[in-house]
Amino acid sequence: MSLGTFLIMRHELLLITAALLVLIAELFWNPEKKKGISHFSLILFGVITIIGFLPSPEGSIFGGMYVSSGTRLLMKNILNIGTLIVFIQSIGWLKKEENVEKVSEYFLLLISTLVGMNFMISAGHFLIFYIGIELAIIPIAALAAYDRYKNKSAEAGIKLILSSALSSGILLYGISMIYGTTGTLYFNEVAALFGNTNLQILGFIFFFAGMAFKISIVPFHLWTADVYEGSPVNITSYLSVISKGASVFILMIILFTVFPVIIATWQKTIFVVSVLTMTIGNLFAIRQQNLKRFLAFSSISQAGYILLGMIGGNQLGMASIIYYILVYVFSNLGAFGVVAAISNAKGKENIDDYNGLYHTNPKLSLVMTLALFSLAGIPPVAGFFGKFFLFTAAAQKGFYLLVFIAVLNTIISLYYYLLVVKAMFISKSDTPIESFKSDISTRIALGICIAGIVLTGFASIIFEVIRNLSFGV
Repeated sequence: MSLGTFLIMRHELLLITAALLVLIAELFWNPEKKKGISHFSLILFGVITIIGFLPSPEGSIFGGMYVSSGTRLLMKNILNIGTLIVFIQSIGWLKKEENVEKVSEYFLLLISTLVGMNFMISAGHFLIFYIGIELAIIPIAALAAYDRYKNKSAEAGIKLILSSALSSGILLYGISMIYGTTGTLYFNEVAALFGNTNLQILGFIFFFAGMAFKISIVPFHLWTADVYEGSPVNITSYLSVISKGASVFILMIILFTVFPVIIATWQKTIFVVSVLTMTIGNLFAIRQQNLKRFLAFSSISQAGYILLGMIGGNQLGMASIIYYILVYVFSNLGAFGVVAAISNAKGKENIDDYNGLYHTNPKLSLVMTLALFSLAGIPPVAGFFGKFFLFTAAAQKGFYLLVFIAVLNTIISLYYYLLVVKAMFISKSDTPIESFKSDISTRIALGICIAGIVLTGFASIIFEVIRNLSFGV
């Protein structure tokens, strides 16, 4: 294998190199100036993110087990953008005394989990796919328990690793059935040999159930709210956006390339779970007072909308999902960025704590409002166009009832998103959150999110570029 061929794995090689450099920096950095590792890691990852957009060779290596294409590279770049925003948002939090000694561990774990997600997305073989999933989930569980002296954080880590172990077992059971009936684990060979036998359908159901855990699809969502609430806010945002996005990408790739022969079966499955996920996620979000739990159920409902792009099984649906994940990165990280800024400065995370926030912190209130409007799908922000393309993809294949239910759920979601807006702008409080100035890194991250929400909404060319790339995975 030549060096040029090996560069097909450019994203993974760069991330592994970055992890090694952070580890070396940890060994030789002056312990009294350990905060500098944060800036070193941030600059390093920023360079990697930029390099990711440079032209890269496409093809496959390791006998087709690893596949690189324009669409998969775009997916990885979207995850890199989201991770970079999370890194920027985390700088101020990592400067706290209790976190200074764990700075390098934070970046090592995040980069390690991103390596796993990249392998997952480039998988052309179920073995590489599974290794990628495990490499992604184990560091995330450690990050969920990052605040090791807080019981809720430790509990979040335990719940995440246990639920992930269960889902991985179910996933492997499904893959074993697929292997037993086809005799291969290569995606293209499984697609050619996959039939419509009962055992194969059962294998697919187990596989889908395992992936549903990762994406928080109802009824496999019960771990989500507890893990999100117990984890540090920045880790919660990573779980909600990057981890979910990677799982959505690989599920979409596998459905479209490995299981097209049983599209009628998985369309029925997606129809049912999409309705349940949207509806239950929205209804439970209305009941929440803690903002991390609130955004957890919001992310569950968003997963239901994303499934509308998958159900058609066409290229428009694929392009819509990729575009929506890009919009979701900016919107959700914008909302979590505000929550993190207030939580780190004042330790408040409940909706009632935000009463009167506009009068004391108007800029944060406006950022939160814009992010929530985008998540709700209110025009003209990017979230509206994202939902519009998803609904169009489903309607194009005749799923009008599903689109109608999704529109009704959008109205429900608008109600609970506006509850937060009402608290900030209308509700009064005798003890509002005092005025404070966020650190420069938080302001930069929120600025990127605002720019992303606005630009991805008005620059329709972005969707066209994605659609053109989505003619092959």
